[in-house]
Amino acid sequence: MDGNGLAAARDCQWEVDGLRYAGLAWGPEAGLPVLALHGWMDHAESFRELAPRLAGCHVVAIDLSGQGLSGHRAAHASYNIWDDLPQIAGLLDQLGWEDCVLLGHSRGANIATLFAAAQPGRVRALVGLDSLVPEPAAEDAVPTLHGFIEGTRRQGARPPRVFATREDYVARRIRQGNARRTAEALAGRALEPVPEGFRLRADPRLFASSAVKLTAGQIEHVLGALRCPVLAVWATEGLRQVRPQAAALAERALPGIAQAETLEIAGDHHAHLDPGAAEWLAAEINAFLARHLGEQG
Repeated sequence: MDGNGLAAARDCQWEVDGLRYAGLAWGPEAGLPVLALHGWMDHAESFRELAPRLAGCHVVAIDLSGQGLSGHRAAHASYNIWDDLPQIAGLLDQLGWEDCVLLGHSRGANIATLFAAAQPGRVRALVGLDSLVPEPAAEDAVPTLHGFIEGTRRQGARPPRVFATREDYVARRIRQGNARRTAEALAGRALEPVPEGFRLRADPRLFASSAVKLTAGQIEHVLGALRCPVLAVWATEGLRQVRPQAAALAERALPGIAQAETLEIAGDHHAHLDPGAAEWLAAEINAFLARHLGEQG
């Protein structure tokens, strides 16, 4: 048990396509399989409050490539939101899961939606926390490609950020809009001790623009391809305020999905890291899974 009386996480490691993936697991291995995908510049600890509260579930939260304790992609590779999709399929194979529930937060929710649309037979249900799809891009792809080339070169040449103290990292995330609770929860797995202080583990190339971004029409096509039950959870102080087009696309599409539900949770973009909010959210997710997947949910 951890300090909050919740089941402690188990450390996990895999190698998929030559990439090292690390993660955390909670719950009985015979439970309902749930693969959790975190947001941008976060890691598996993002689910430390929510995952152990999902009754009867075997939750595996991975550090996506280039983040947390997972390995960085090769020098010529990129971090588009679809780049992890083949490795997610390979990870399911290694776990022995024919299918699973996908639980994603922010960028991880966008990745989960793409996977659910492209591999419908492998996803029993999809739960998106404060996102479901990325903000749509303009039709003109040239500025995006220009930004990708310049940003990738610039970030690839930049050394990892080093903070003199752990508190400096926490303070920076607070300045970026995170609650202290969130910043402190994510600090440990995000930082690596070095003689100069604490080095950010994340690959600097994650700050570069994607090579290609989906248009509104492409996003609508992705949403229209979903065949599993979908639960979209929106935070009252979350991404709907800063990415209204993406939220609007998802909200327009969900009524056309036979088993889609929407929830609103009080709090910010990382509300699931608040113990009280996580308790409420876990009960809602448990109920959603039970409604759509039967007693195993």
